[in-house]
Amino acid sequence: MAAHLVKRCTCLLREAARQAPAMAPVGRLRLARVAHKTLTSSATSPISHFPGSLVELVEKKQAFTPYTENHVDRLIKKAARPEELLELLGGSHHLDNNHAALVLIRLSHLLSEKPEDKALLIQDARFQQLLCLLNSQINSVWHGSLSRLLRSLYALGLPRTSKELQSVEQEVRWRMRKLKYKHLAFLADSCATLSQEQHSQELLTELLMHLERRWTEIEDGHTLVTIMMKVGHLSEPLMNRLEDKHSLEKRAWQAAPKVTQCLELVEQFGPDELRKVLVTLAAQSRRSVPLLRAISYHLVQKPFSLTKSVLLDLAYAYGKLGFHQTQVSQRLAADLLSLTPSLTSGEVARCAKSFALLKWLNLPLYEAFAQHVLNRAQDITVPHLCSILLAFARLNFHPDQEDEFFSLVHEKLGSELPGLEPALQVDLVWALCVLQQAREAELQAVLHPEFHIQFLGGKSQKDQNTFQKLLHINATAMLEHPDYSGPLLPASAVAPRPSALDRKVTPLQKELQETLKGLLGSADRGSLEVATQYGWVLDAEVLLDSDGQFLPVRDFVAPHLAQPTGSQPPPAGAKRVAFLRWEFPNFSTRSKDLLGRFVLARRHILAAGFLIVDVPFYEWLELKSEWQKGAYLKDKMRKAVAEELAK
Repeated sequence: MAAHLVKRCTCLLREAARQAPAMAPVGRLRLARVAHKTLTSSATSPISHFPGSLVELVEKKQAFTPYTENHVDRLIKKAARPEELLELLGGSHHLDNNHAALVLIRLSHLLSEKPEDKALLIQDARFQQLLCLLNSQINSVWHGSLSRLLRSLYALGLPRTSKELQSVEQEVRWRMRKLKYKHLAFLADSCATLSQEQHSQELLTELLMHLERRWTEIEDGHTLVTIMMKVGHLSEPLMNRLEDKHSLEKRAWQAAPKVTQCLELVEQFGPDELRKVLVTLAAQSRRSVPLLRAISYHLVQKPFSLTKSVLLDLAYAYGKLGFHQTQVSQRLAADLLSLTPSLTSGEVARCAKSFALLKWLNLPLYEAFAQHVLNRAQDITVPHLCSILLAFARLNFHPDQEDEFFSLVHEKLGSELPGLEPALQVDLVWALCVLQQAREAELQAVLHPEFHIQFLGGKSQKDQNTFQKLLHINATAMLEHPDYSGPLLPASAVAPRPSALDRKVTPLQKELQETLKGLLGSADRGSLEVATQYGWVLDAEVLLDSDGQFLPVRDFVAPHLAQPTGSQPPPAGAKRVAFLRWEFPNFSTRSKDLLGRFVLARRHILAAGFLIVDVPFYEWLELKSEWQKGAYLKDKMRKAVAEELAK
């Protein structure tokens, strides 16, 4: 190809040199242009047969001169009042084909916070003259000005029937293929945020379609992050493409059909861009695991200096998305610990909630949160205290200065609790039950018939969750407060609902049930999936006599059930055994400590008179054969009975 090009150049130059003396200067110039055109055509498109159009293109490029700012441009920029801009129309100033657009853009900026002046401006005759001038020259407005112009017309509130507005929108449609990707994104954001008219929504649909098709034109991380934040939520396919641009698989366009893993743009991001992407994903609840892994990798590997606001936003995003990455959590906790003295109460509450959602208990950090509450006891608000308390309960965290901390909690909540939202009252008392700090007055407040009746017939998921917590509070009053005088939930309320057992069966649950069936032999020697009146479901229940033999469990009185099944009292020395499985989500991250909810369940079952056989996932996974699983459960039962006898 190179040899062919050199040969062609030589021939053209020889021909030009041979004919040059016989030609006039104009002819020589024209020949030079033909030679230049031919060379360009041969290098770029050897099969081109349209030399005339290429000449015009070259001449146009040569005739182009960079734009220089003139006197009118400076007047438009310096204008501080709409009147100064409108005076440009009637003066001696010559407005070219782009000045009308710039004036309208500046007017929109000046009136952005003065909606009452917009209506007066639209009625001004000079403004209508400006629109007419714009309409006559719309096809000459620059691409960059056109995108800002449409946004300005929306912001100024031009009526839907305005022919000037429709003309600008139509011009955008005609130029859509020529506009840069960032201009398309800017226009889509304008249509979505500033106009709800039907014709603008149709334009928005077209813009989104072009953004989806041309997503590969994004070349820098800043543009990508901005588009994700501004218009990513408007289109699911577009957001998928933008995520692909970050970290999903990309085909290598070679002969071999191989798919390679690439991280195109994340490695270019700084901490602020990473923060924006994560917050955008969290706001849309988009849990893109490949993208989150890529961002986590760069957060850990690069020596970023993270500010307080960035740390708080990162913790919030990871917590909202429930994405656990040990090294990221460790870094966030360590960096925030050093900044704790400078945090406000609202920031402490937000941070505690974020780590609670991540199920990440960093003891030094949470001790610092508790100390912050004690240090600012007079200034901390009840909502912030509620968030911190709920975070402590989720992680079952008991501060070292437990007495002082909970004395402050009871003091703050004493007069404020009745005035809070009913569901929040239940959440707070439930949290105190988890942490073994609930007082009789607080139990009575939420168990009173006039209070709890509003949740009895609730059909929404939120109401059902609140009522489930009421069952746990009721169980706490019955089992852990022997001096509690009432009230309690009625018997009809504590009866298990069908939804208590209507849950997806996990692999661990299925294997445990199959092993228990083989261990028991017959159905009357035990019960599976036992829903108690305390709001907890036992994986299995068996009754053992004094010799450790199985008894027919359904023949004997069972006080833990809302509806009695037997009439005989258990024989002397009989022991009830409950099997409780603990799945991976029941534990704090990277820990064998149960979350607060499940610690409460275990305490209630023990207080109800059961011996407990714990079946944690990390022990069960090590058992490979059915014989090992059966032997494991038998050994667990023998140990539970032996520990009880040793007491």
